Amino acid sequence: MWPYLLKRLALMVPTLLGVLTLSFVVTQFVPGGPIDHALARLYSEGARSDATGEGSAESGSLWAYTGRQGIDEEQVAELTALYGFDRPLHERYLHMLSGYLRFDLGESYFHHQSVWSLIVSKLPVSLSLGTWILFLTYLISLPLGVSKALRSGTPFDTATTVLLLVGYALPSFVLGVLLIVLFGGGSTFWEIFPLRGLTSDNWDELATLPKLLDYLWHIAMPVTAMVVSSFALKSLLTRNLFLDEMDKQYVLTARAKGVPERRILWKHIFRNALLPLITGFPPTFIAAFFTSTLLIETLFSLDGLGLLSYESIQTRDYPVVLGTLYVFTLIGLVTKLAGDVAYVVADPRIKYEAGAH
Repeated sequence: MWPYLLKRLALMVPTLLGVLTLSFVVTQFVPGGPIDHALARLYSEGARSDATGEGSAESGSLWAYTGRQGIDEEQVAELTALYGFDRPLHERYLHMLSGYLRFDLGESYFHHQSVWSLIVSKLPVSLSLGTWILFLTYLISLPLGVSKALRSGTPFDTATTVLLLVGYALPSFVLGVLLIVLFGGGSTFWEIFPLRGLTSDNWDELATLPKLLDYLWHIAMPVTAMVVSSFALKSLLTRNLFLDEMDKQYVLTARAKGVPERRILWKHIFRNALLPLITGFPPTFIAAFFTSTLLIETLFSLDGLGLLSYESIQTRDYPVVLGTLYVFTLIGLVTKLAGDVAYVVADPRIKYEAGAH
């Protein structure tokens, strides 16, 4: 096992390096870079100030930014030096890698703070959503999938399958809009849940239990919108895995020997059926924490990592784009490795060989 782990850890380096290199090269040639965005912002602010002064009737055309035409070359040069684009490409690349080796992700172009501090400030929202999604997905899908397998072909199995397929086919953001229309603040139906944030404005003034209830009150709709399709897929997968295991020879042999059905289910079938679910844990983890929250964060006004990454791409804030990508990729690789270790823990018969192909 240890040679395999060391090999996997060694392979993380070129994988991470390849992702960062490709992303860095792409960002350097995307049109409308950070300098153009900064100039457009300065131009927009200047146009807005002119529009509020004398001659505002003639300033309507100033709102249309037309590139660097008419912009002071010294101002462009200052911004180019500020963002480091006056240095050769290879120097900027090596500077980025040397910083990442020290876990220094650099400074944001537009937020005027370190990328690490930005990630840390947005992390509570993503952690709240991801933790609940991951917890509820497995909490609901495992017992429901087992129940469906044990009652295969019954009306319960058929009815729950239909409901799960509807939930899986319904996109999370569509369900989120439906929940807002039905239960959100200002709804014409049932005005039950708030529309913004994870807590109320007076959250710091509340006692411990009211704080918890206020948090759950705010998190209910976004978590519901995201978890339905996730646990629907896992429930159907669990059901099919259990049905497949229940038809195998070792189960029939155990029953013929008089082994209690409960022991067969939990000691033999459950253990073998759990292995594919363990291999699916890393992508579920990554999806819950980092890749599935953008639309939900936007819909419910939650300022998390998904929204930060999207806004950074829009504004060409390359340190934030590359920094968050570095963190996400590193977490993904470590999580995948942890899934392989859990695979062995669940079934010690599995042996990883460092030289296996």
